Amino acid sequence: MHLLGDESIAEDCVADTFTRLLKALRNNQGPEDHLQAYLYRIAHNWITDSYRRSPPTPYELNENHRADDQSQPEREIEMNIRRSNVRLALRSLTPDQRLVIVLRFLEGWESSEVAAALDKPLGAVKALQHRALDSLKTMLLPDEEEVLHE
Repeated sequence: MHLLGDESIAEDCVADTFTRLLKALRNNQGPEDHLQAYLYRIAHNWITDSYRRSPPTPYELNENHRADDQSQPEREIEMNIRRSNVRLALRSLTPDQRLVIVLRFLEGWESSEVAAALDKPLGAVKALQHRALDSLKTMLLPDEEEVLHE
């Protein structure tokens, strides 16, 4: 849901992920260990394929939204725009960088768990994370560099 931004598409992803797991198990090809990592890899591949199939959907404003004294539509719109920008920035990362960021920061895994799940050395995972965070910072906070150098 974090990466797709649409509940029905996320449900399709989950359904297809478990369908693929069941097919693999039926063919005696499923994971022997690290089931969670196996499922994340299937879902990650599905999301990557989804990104390739369709361009990002433009953000639409809800014209029927009515403001009352308690609501703050400006904040709601700002948060929706920020979420959309983060999703777009995540889409621009390499698949491995995106998976590391999702597992580390959205799912709360430790670096060693991510390394085991991706079957990569810990140093490689840390390097992927560092490059991904640098890219995200550049995309999401472009003015920060100017402020630091003034």
